[in-house]
Amino acid sequence: MHLPACRPLPRPRSLALALACATTSLAAAAHDPTGRDAVQVAASPLAGDAESLARPVEVLRDEALDRAKAATLGETVEKLPGVQTSYFGPGVGRPILRGLDGPRVQVLAAGLGSMDASTVSSDHATSVEPFLADQIEVLKGPATLLFGSGAIGGAVNVVDGRIARDLPEAPLGGRAEIRGNTVNDERTGMFRLDGVNGNWVIHVDGLLRDTGDYRIPGQAALAHDDHDDPGHEDDHDPVRGRLENSALRTWAGAVGATWLGEGGHFGLSASTWNSNYGIPAGAHVHAGHDDDHDHDHDDHDEEHGDVRIDMTQNRVELKAGVVAPLSFLESLELHGAISDYEHVELEGRQVGTRFTSTGHDARLQAVQKPFGGWRGAFGLQLGQVDFKAAGEEAFVPATVTDSWGLFVVQKRDFDPVKLELGARYDRVDLDPADAQPSRQFDATSLSAAAIWKVTDAIDLRLGIDGSERAPTQEELYAGGLHVATGSIEIGDNGLATERALRGEIGLHAHSDRVDFKLAAYRSRFADFIHLADTGIAEHGTPVRLWTQADAVFTGAEAEAVLHLADGERGLWDLRLFGDLVRGELDGSGTRNVDFDVPHGDHAHHYSVELANEGHLPRIAPGRFGADLSWQRDGWRASLGAVRYFKQDRVAVNEEPSPAYTLVDAHLAYRWERSTGASWEAFLHGNNLGNEEVRPHTSLLRNYAPLPGRALAFGLRAWF
Repeated sequence: MHLPACRPLPRPRSLALALACATTSLAAAAHDPTGRDAVQVAASPLAGDAESLARPVEVLRDEALDRAKAATLGETVEKLPGVQTSYFGPGVGRPILRGLDGPRVQVLAAGLGSMDASTVSSDHATSVEPFLADQIEVLKGPATLLFGSGAIGGAVNVVDGRIARDLPEAPLGGRAEIRGNTVNDERTGMFRLDGVNGNWVIHVDGLLRDTGDYRIPGQAALAHDDHDDPGHEDDHDPVRGRLENSALRTWAGAVGATWLGEGGHFGLSASTWNSNYGIPAGAHVHAGHDDDHDHDHDDHDEEHGDVRIDMTQNRVELKAGVVAPLSFLESLELHGAISDYEHVELEGRQVGTRFTSTGHDARLQAVQKPFGGWRGAFGLQLGQVDFKAAGEEAFVPATVTDSWGLFVVQKRDFDPVKLELGARYDRVDLDPADAQPSRQFDATSLSAAAIWKVTDAIDLRLGIDGSERAPTQEELYAGGLHVATGSIEIGDNGLATERALRGEIGLHAHSDRVDFKLAAYRSRFADFIHLADTGIAEHGTPVRLWTQADAVFTGAEAEAVLHLADGERGLWDLRLFGDLVRGELDGSGTRNVDFDVPHGDHAHHYSVELANEGHLPRIAPGRFGADLSWQRDGWRASLGAVRYFKQDRVAVNEEPSPAYTLVDAHLAYRWERSTGASWEAFLHGNNLGNEEVRPHTSLLRNYAPLPGRALAFGLRAWF
């Protein structure tokens, strides 16, 4: 394994690294300001802020979170360096970290797995509500040490505060928000209350979001798109101005109670989350053929209506801990959750396919007292997910996945170097309900990271990880039409454990005038699991195969905040950022693969040649962004733009995507009341150029562009 060498770079990367060169020189002789914000990272078992951790972490909270939060988790975090989002309509957006997504990125609710079915299919939303978050933490690079093999690409942790970590200062406090949006006639309201009685903290929160179909520039479907499905021929003019069936309705709420004492704590919460959202027309195909060998096809007897998804998750969470239970421990904590999840695909008023998932996730974690200069944590994690699918389009069999893991992390200061080490072992067992074989996987992860404080203002960051991931149920056992990808997906129950080796180098510089971060990384995968296009079609539907080949991901990201002025005319900051990632198969030539496509009591056998080289599909394009912000008295405003470069490094049978620019602006005024409460009126504008945007990471880019010009407005209150 080697890190990328210095050589002429593509234009997007050149911009990012030019930014690095320009800003690093400003920080070289400066001193670290004492007033810089230190945000505590809840996902880390060792207390520390984002800047003090050797692993790359981004945190959204306070005003930055208020500006960024959106209906989906992916859209909320997508403007962080190295982070973009998937898209399957306005109700579905999952974070993509450095080109990796799906089962390689763990979505966490308060440090435990979300236990939804969002990794099974691209049209499944995450069951985490960003509007109710206290802060959102993005761990870039492998987070397998803390969260298991499903975090080989990173993790996103939503901290909701439903189980309190500290006693609030006021006996009763909270916040509330109402907002609207012109692009989709949105009406959203949320509230949160936290009350204190002695050592007890009581929490209540709730949210309601209701939108109509959103407005778009131009028409929804591309003019040249034929839907690849003769059953979806349109007999009407293309829809223009609005994206039909894109309305969204979400409601969520929770109650929690926490006892906080000097010797320990105990907390319990119960929450519910429901979302009903549409799948844009043309994106959904049907299992319209039977399994008879003569392939006689009859149309559906009944007319299918618009396809909508109705998702519900109920969750109970417990957290308990004791201080110094043994002489060598600082603390011992148990954190667990149980979940009941249901995803129903509605075709008109008919239930097409029903997905359910029940499960539990629990961590027993101990923090040790310093020993020989080392401080660390170790623990055990146990989990089980019972997944079922029923209906004409259930392409994955019912599967029970059991997992357990042992982990240890240690850190020590060797002035001027801070060292972090870690190791984890996971065991994953998958037991399908059909005739396919059960599988057992062992996954081991090792990690070393360091911060070298070069000067008071500059530090160098180094990291190397070896991590492994067990295949998921859909990768192993898929066998049928997958409506989200518009293809027949075939799993491979003989897949091996996926292995990755990552090297990363980073630079952080901070001064009174500049805050700057730069990172370059390279991850080499052995037996990378991906969905390959076989070139075969059955009755017009392409057949895609889950398979393995070596792959490599190379990328860089940079961010600088220039503090331009702080005086009578206000505080002026300029934020610049850029990122780029390349994902490619790391081999040569082709390989021969045999597989079967099931058809009831028989199967069709195929033998195909798959490439060992070439670009991977739906890799996020490079981009460069700038944001100018101003604050004075109670006012704050910003104007920004992000340029997404064209993506022409595409996989076989994948179309390139053009470049585009998104412009946004924000204005808010906050005033304080004599009672201690405060209010804020705000106006946010997104895609102010009303540009037609079809992200390369979207499976719906031929059918559904992003919303057009949007003006969000509303009122926030803190009390």
